[in-house]
Amino acid sequence: MTGEKVDTCPQELMEPQRTRLCNVMRATLAPTSIGDRYYIGRQMYMVISEPEMIKHILVDNFGNFTNRMIPRLVSKPITDSLLCLHDERWKNVRHLLTPTFGPAKIKEMTPLINQACDILLSNLKVYADSGSAFDIQRNYGCFTLDIVASVAFGTHVDSWKNPHDPFVKNTRRFFELSISRPLLILTVAFPFIMVPLLRVLPKKQHDEVNGFFIKAVKNMIALREQQDTHERRRDFLQLILDARSSANDISMEHFDTGNQTDVGVQESETAAGQALPKKDCKTLSDDEIVGQTFLFLIAGYETTNSTLSFATYLLATNPKCQEKLLQEVDEFFAKH
Repeated sequence: MTGEKVDTCPQELMEPQRTRLCNVMRATLAPTSIGDRYYIGRQMYMVISEPEMIKHILVDNFGNFTNRMIPRLVSKPITDSLLCLHDERWKNVRHLLTPTFGPAKIKEMTPLINQACDILLSNLKVYADSGSAFDIQRNYGCFTLDIVASVAFGTHVDSWKNPHDPFVKNTRRFFELSISRPLLILTVAFPFIMVPLLRVLPKKQHDEVNGFFIKAVKNMIALREQQDTHERRRDFLQLILDARSSANDISMEHFDTGNQTDVGVQESETAAGQALPKKDCKTLSDDEIVGQTFLFLIAGYETTNSTLSFATYLLATNPKCQEKLLQEVDEFFAKH
């Protein structure tokens, strides 16, 4: 948990509440507490590790800690994602997106994930049959990228067989973009000088990569709007499009997943209109939809790849644990 300076508390609190909360934070984050302090350049931050204080911030007073710190050099489409939205707009977008992560809706995307799993298993079987050494992290990288492309961007890619696919190339370009170490040190030490300077410097490669993803998502949005309901893939992008407004939101409970036909659309629209008055309807802009899909790429690609690679390494170096895991997997499939 990363917070602000010790002497900074939410201004919107009433003065007595603000004073008590500030006192609690100062006491908890004192040098003798479990919390720790660190600096990024000239700015001090707090890492909170005391369970009671974490609960106090994330549960009891979560309404006062919704805003995240926005990196000064961040640009579209990240600025339109939940990471960078603030206050009421953050709450509205989060309210619209939360239902898309329900168990029933996630289950609808399982076939797309299974397709990527089948490709991964077929690739690994070739190495298993030959007994030759291979780079497991590269396989996992293609696997996670295929899932993100299919689920979040509505694009089917096989990054193992088509490494030069534009989506694959631009994803790798994005994660390879970096600032030189000397420039990074100067930016951290003198942000008031370097940040304005970096903003005006040309960033051709950076703009090209971001422009590719923005154009790809907006083209897919335009395509989905032209398609009939039964032709649309049930992926994360489509669920966001369904949540653009309460007026045209089709509930998953009224969606026939067996034959991909729309059932009870009129009743769904009526119920949605009754549940949420028109004056309270909140919509997502195209830019905000692009921001959420791009956030899916940032949060799901490199992290999942690294986790799977490290877990595989630990299993390979601990045969007993590997055998125990295989036994549990076999028992699960035998029951289900």
